[in-house]
Amino acid sequence: MLTGSAGQPSPTAEHPSDGQKPALDAQGRYSSAEMILERLLAASRVLVVVPVMVLVTAALGASIYGAYYFARTVAHTVEHPLPAENNIAGFLIVIDLFLIGATMLIAAIGFYELFISRVDPPGARPLPPWLLMQDLNDLKARVIAMIVLVAAVSFIQVLVDFRSPLEVAELGAGVALVIGALTVFLRFGSQRHAEE
Repeated sequence: MLTGSAGQPSPTAEHPSDGQKPALDAQGRYSSAEMILERLLAASRVLVVVPVMVLVTAALGASIYGAYYFARTVAHTVEHPLPAENNIAGFLIVIDLFLIGATMLIAAIGFYELFISRVDPPGARPLPPWLLMQDLNDLKARVIAMIVLVAAVSFIQVLVDFRSPLEVAELGAGVALVIGALTVFLRFGSQRHAEE
């Protein structure tokens, strides 16, 4: 067995460094095509940089638009303080925009952590524990929780406008159905994953 500079066994064909033996071809050798393909697949993880950058840009866009909408809502409120319902609806839209931006940012962080590396630059404060993603179920849970929050705020927006009781009841039932379906999906999907 070969040894490295520290006296530790170095990886060989019989003992690869990751602990798994590559498949052998018909002559008992490792298939170079398979090794190349595995390296390409491992390198393809960097493709996730594209959705990460798009999501970060979209989160920035939603935040800027939220700030702009906030300024416009404040100006409108000063000029036309009544009826208050119109102004409240404007502020609820601002909340929605920031929640959507936060959802996109959480998704970007989750994709990066799951495919590339932990977001933990040296010398910077670490991410809060609720942003650490172990698997896709963690990412789904964070995004679904934010979607539920956005749906609830959107429903309150309509409730503030309050046009007809029937419309509010229909929309409330629809929002409740979506939230219920997402909750069931999240709960039972996570349980099935845990059992596997």
